[in-house]
Formats: sequence, structure tokens, C-alpha cells
Amino acid sequence: MSKVRQQRTAEQIQYILSELMQRSMGDPRLHGVTITEVVIDRELQHADIYVNALGDESREEEVLAALQHAVGYLRHELAQRMQVRTMPQLHFRWDPRLAHAETVNRILDSLDLSPEEDEEVSNQ
Repeated sequence: MSKVRQQRTAEQIQYILSELMQRSMGDPRLHGVTITEVVIDRELQHADIYVNALGDESREEEVLAALQHAVGYLRHELAQRMQVRTMPQLHFRWDPRLAHAETVNRILDSLDLSPEEDEEVSNQ
């Protein structure tokens, strides 16, 4: 499969799953869950779906359990809405990037730069 088609399929899966989670899923464990990225292998057999609960790292286990419980339903709904020969196996993964970004922001905010140092940095 071409890289462009692979990327388009991943984007379509991300869009449909996001819509399903907002509108069709009644599980309260999935409230506020965001799909951050979908990565599909070249053969379209496996899709790694990265999720996060809007920076709430404490919910990782319950969110992944809820998604694993709903994987059959989600795969069926994707198959109904997409024009693909085979629907890939869905593998949900926790995306730690939001927590890392928050940590970096806290570190940057904690830096104590005086105005003179700030000007020297910007003049270089």
C-alpha cells in the first residue's frame, strides 16, 4: 500500500473513531478521551491507536480496559463506514506525549530568568 493511502486510511480511522467515541459510546470511562494518532502497518493488518484522557494519566488503565472491551463494536462500525477490503486489528495504546509536554512546560515556567539574561538570549 502506498504511504499516501496508508496515511489517508489512518486519518479516516482516527476521524471515525473520534466521532464514535463522542456520539455513540455510552461508557463513562471513555468520557474526555482523545485519539491523538493512528498508525497503520503497510499491509493494513494492524492499527495502533494512541489515546489520552486529556492529560489525566491516572485514567490510563480504565480507559484502555474500556476500549479493549469495545474493540469488536468499534471494528464493526469502522467496517460499515469505510471502503476497505479488510479491517485492521485495533490495538489501543496510551499516548504519554501530553504528560511529557506538561512536564516540559512546568520546567520552563520554573526557570528564573532575569530581564538582562532574557535580552542576551534574544540578541544572540
